[in-house]
Parts: sequence; structure tokens; C-alpha cells
Amino acid sequence: MLLTSTGGSMISMFAIWGVFIVVMYFIMVRPQKKEQKRLAAMLDSLEVGDVVVTTSGFYGVLIDITDEDVIVEFGSNRNCRIPMKKAAIQEVEKQN
Repeated sequence: MLLTSTGGSMISMFAIWGVFIVVMYFIMVRPQKKEQKRLAAMLDSLEVGDVVVTTSGFYGVLIDITDEDVIVEFGSNRNCRIPMKKAAIQEVEKQN
């Protein structure tokens, strides 16, 4: 009789842990993967002339795009062109 009650509590403990792991997946891992996919799609759709916002909060216009880098022009004087990684782009506003 003692073994039966111990076996039942072990099964319920594993069930609770299983439910906990599934809930944590849907709360933490899944939204992060969704955001990574959204960001990758945004970076793949970059075009010259798009207005971008960098992770540091600067607005600029894309001048040139390579595989991993971009050249962004900041300000209205057209003399401030800075090369940076694509990963430094946080938002894109498409040129109409």
C-alpha cells in the first residue's frame, strides 16, 4: 500500500512539471522566436531610400546595403554617412 501512494504522487509531480515546462515555453520562448522572425524579415526587406531608426534612436536614410552592413545617412546636411551592421536597425519606414 505504501508503494502505490508514492507512485501516484510521483506521476502527479511529473505531470505538474510537464505542464510548467509547456507554460514557460509559451510565455518565454515562443514570443522571442516570433520577434526574431519578424526582425529577420524586416532586415531582409531593406531597400535603398528607406528611413530607418537605429537601436540608439537615430533616424537616417539608407544609402547602400550589403550582406551584413548598411550605410546610413544622418541629418539634413548630407555629409554624415556612417556604415553600420544591419543588426543595429530597429525600425524601418518604407519610402513611398
